[in-house]
Amino acid sequence: MELSQRGLELIQQFEGLRLRAYLDSTGVPTIGYGSTQGVQMGDEITETDALALLAADCDRFEDAVRGLVNVRLNQNEFDALVAFSFNVGAAALRDSTLLRKLNAGAPRTEVADEFLRWTYAGGRHLDGLERRREAERTLFLTPVDEDHHWLDETKRVPRA
Repeated sequence: MELSQRGLELIQQFEGLRLRAYLDSTGVPTIGYGSTQGVQMGDEITETDALALLAADCDRFEDAVRGLVNVRLNQNEFDALVAFSFNVGAAALRDSTLLRKLNAGAPRTEVADEFLRWTYAGGRHLDGLERRREAERTLFLTPVDEDHHWLDETKRVPRA
């Protein structure tokens, strides 16, 4: 399973696009659509570069979700988990109560409520994280259209 266009747009919406490196809310140098690997203050990129970094980051977090989740997911659940791990990191997902409950077969609403606990960065509650977690929770709980199969090849995000 790969991130759908809907999941990609959720990530882009909340990350925003910045073509010059900046410090995120926890002091980590960040660029593009939330990319942090190898970023140094003073770095500048093009929008094309930002999209390439985003695709690579999405691949990495898709792999993380596929490797950590041992239950069947629909596309919306997968997208929400990729968006979540994109923001908090794969290690945070790995160690989360959210993942533990999901893999233990807890009701999906109980799992989804765990998203709402992740609204702090750098020890501060952030309204933006609250909105993001609500969006991830909503996506996680959104039923997949009847026409949308568990893995619909037509919904894949094009890779450069």
